[in-house]
Amino acid sequence: MKKIVGKHVVTGAITMLACFAVTAHADVVGNAKAGQDKVAMCIGCHGIPDYRTAYPEVYHVPILGGQNAQYIVNALHGYKKGDRRFETMHAIVSSLTEQDIADIAAYYAAQTAASKDNPYK
Repeated sequence: MKKIVGKHVVTGAITMLACFAVTAHADVVGNAKAGQDKVAMCIGCHGIPDYRTAYPEVYHVPILGGQNAQYIVNALHGYKKGDRRFETMHAIVSSLTEQDIADIAAYYAAQTAASKDNPYK
């Protein structure tokens, strides 16, 4: 009987923690103004039209201005978890918090073709 009750308690606790983690993640709201102060590393590659990296392979680096915020969030999480493989991005994203990621995504999503800081989509 104690084993059954113990299993239910553990299962319930794990479920609550998982729900809390999803809720905490969902509560993060990006702030484009705060994101502006967090994109200095990004601009070095993503702010250059037609830029291509040469390591570890030749890769066309996309301009992020005007990109959908959720796409950027998903991409950054993919690099952070290792699902997307590019060593430089993994190294940069590893230090970002959930709030940093949301702010950066909001900043780039707010850009348009007419935006001064990032005139290219």
